[in-house]
Amino acid sequence: MIRQCSENDFETIYAIINDASAAYRGVIPEDRLKVPYMSRDELRHEIDDGVTFWGYEDAGELLGIMGIQTVQDVTLIRHAYVRPARQQAGIGGKLLTELRQKATGPLFIGTWADAFWATRFYEKHGFRLVSPEEKNRLLKKYWTIPERQVETSVVLAESDAPI
Repeated sequence: MIRQCSENDFETIYAIINDASAAYRGVIPEDRLKVPYMSRDELRHEIDDGVTFWGYEDAGELLGIMGIQTVQDVTLIRHAYVRPARQQAGIGGKLLTELRQKATGPLFIGTWADAFWATRFYEKHGFRLVSPEEKNRLLKKYWTIPERQVETSVVLAESDAPI
């Protein structure tokens, strides 16, 4: 079942993000990797900044989460993670399908350039990489991230999104 997460899910969201982000070790630049990957304060800031988390739940257990955020005239997919033991089971795809229906504007996703599995996942679901120039413009306009993260990220857009 897919449902909107509540305040009661905060600790579970925190745990899922930090467990699943272990895949970044040795992949993303060392200067961008920290432990925990996302602190509780950072997670609280994301929620306070308008990221709404949705979760995939089975037998009362939250197995994956994905955030959605409206920024100006676009919709962003943010912080998509599935518990490591449950990856490759279609959970991410189900969450993405659900959140696509909730998008109110062109849909964009930012991820680490070297996280090839994430890029491949989104491409499999109909997204396309934007050019490096467009990536820089979009990240600076719609995300609040450090310049170093802009340098080491990619942006994907729905195949029919106007850019």
